[in-house]
Amino acid sequence: MTTSERHRRMTDRIGAIGLGVSRYGLAFLLVLIGTYKFFTFEAEGIRPLVGTSPLLWWLYEVFDVRRAAALIGTFEVAVGGLIFARRWAPRVSGYASLVAGSMFLVTLSFLVTTPGALSPTSPFQQFLLKDLVLLGAALLTAAEALSVDDASAPARWGSTP
Repeated sequence: MTTSERHRRMTDRIGAIGLGVSRYGLAFLLVLIGTYKFFTFEAEGIRPLVGTSPLLWWLYEVFDVRRAAALIGTFEVAVGGLIFARRWAPRVSGYASLVAGSMFLVTLSFLVTTPGALSPTSPFQQFLLKDLVLLGAALLTAAEALSVDDASAPARWGSTP
């Protein structure tokens, strides 16, 4: 085996590991953070974000704060669980990753819809900015899972689901 072949194998393996960490880390965080939504501390913590969002404010018109948070949490847990299912249902996992990406776009919109969220002293700024990385992970894992039927997918994405 030549040096360039060893280098290629090593970088392919690093890519496959990174993809796995991205997928299962993303799924784990969605399930964990979604579970938090069933508790008062998180329901109250997201209240200023949801209440000022042009996309989600209506939840508080229909549900109380706890039920609205539980609805969001149920959605997050379900999406995380579907992303976990990559080995058995790659297309479902890929579409769930796309849904997660849309969720992160909504939460990133809170940076401009929540007064003061972009301030360096805001308690929300870092909480929301991490969603840029999660958005990238969601798009990456969606692309990989949705390319399963594509004959060139193993060459592009590595061999580990």
